[in-house]
Amino acid sequence: MPSRILQRRTGAAALALAACSLAAQAQLPPGDGPTTVTGGVLEPTPVRFEESLLGQLRVPAGFKVSVFAKDLNNVRWLAVAPNGDVYASRREQGDVLWLRDSDGDGRADQQKVVLQNAKYAHGLALRDGKLYLVTDKKLLVADVQPDGTLSAPRILADDLPDAGQHPNRTIAFGPDGWLYLTVGSTCNNCRETNGESATMLRMRPDGSGREVVAQGLRNTIGFGWHPRTGVLYGFDHGSDFQGDDTPPEELNAILPNKHYGWPYCWGDRQVTKFQVNEPPNTTKADFCPTTEAPLLQYTAHAAPIGFVFYTGEQFPQQYRGDAFVAFRGSWNRSQPSGYNVVRVRFDAEGRPNGTEEFAAGWLMSAPAAVASQPGPAAAPAEQDKARRPAQFGRLAGLAQARDGALLLAEDQNGVIYRISHGGR
Repeated sequence: MPSRILQRRTGAAALALAACSLAAQAQLPPGDGPTTVTGGVLEPTPVRFEESLLGQLRVPAGFKVSVFAKDLNNVRWLAVAPNGDVYASRREQGDVLWLRDSDGDGRADQQKVVLQNAKYAHGLALRDGKLYLVTDKKLLVADVQPDGTLSAPRILADDLPDAGQHPNRTIAFGPDGWLYLTVGSTCNNCRETNGESATMLRMRPDGSGREVVAQGLRNTIGFGWHPRTGVLYGFDHGSDFQGDDTPPEELNAILPNKHYGWPYCWGDRQVTKFQVNEPPNTTKADFCPTTEAPLLQYTAHAAPIGFVFYTGEQFPQQYRGDAFVAFRGSWNRSQPSGYNVVRVRFDAEGRPNGTEEFAAGWLMSAPAAVASQPGPAAAPAEQDKARRPAQFGRLAGLAQARDGALLLAEDQNGVIYRISHGGR
């Protein structure tokens, strides 16, 4: 169906989203306009998950998708303990679940809430018998008890930057033993006033020594270190409202003391026309060539969330050392992008050299037109909804299970999928 259309003129004073009746202050670069951008706003209709829908999912030959757990509400991020226990954050519920597959059949048969009252609970990391949790403003840690439950959490930090548009912080321990923490931008496309916004931070495990690792990262939620080279990689979200195909999502090698361009540059160091401010003490034209360009680009607005390097032995040998990325799916593109899991291939030297779809099918074609159904005609809004594509999965966190299967969180229907190989 034709998508709803938005247009932005950089010589005007406002952004118009006709379909949404939404007005916002435009960011107008002097001398760059007028430029007209045409893009779509198309949100696929959400569908309730039923296990019969597993047959819609597509994975390579030899792989299988099953349900590890379901009916979990807003399940977002996953962490797997050495004994195989799974911890899952639930952002809207503000808590952490513990799940265990005690009989080894690939499906959780025990679960309980082990941490509560943590508004915007999101990123998780396990280390030395402790579970670390980050919310929009706080970093917490709790001891893991022998039965999988947690001690009362302790606050390591409570002064993370204001979240604004991007409250979903994530954390992971690096090869250097420091805890890395992503802080997304507060906005779609603005110059931040807090030097820790739109960055990658790191700190000691006790929360001390916090410092900025890299800047200009609009919203890098998923990240990890290549198991052979130790290089840190992360997938960053491009800005909205700049067109169906601009800017692309990007895979970056995140290096110390580097700037990755946002909000002044996009893609391969190209100057954006949608940012009124110049960088401090320079111009966009001079600044962008000094920033770090992405190593790979992916379809705009697909929204990368989970990111994990595969180090297990269950999948075929050629998958080891490659990464998987969960794309949540677009809402602001004429043809939807994302709603899938993508494999990022790395060469023998540990460098990324391409992507390929690994798991898909959560995005479905539009159902039969309302006009073909018996009975009175539906209201125009219902007809519009029925013509849209549908989806039964907004994908989020990824983790490798102890047996080498891939676990995938889906936060709309509250499902954790298990992707296995060879009938395991």
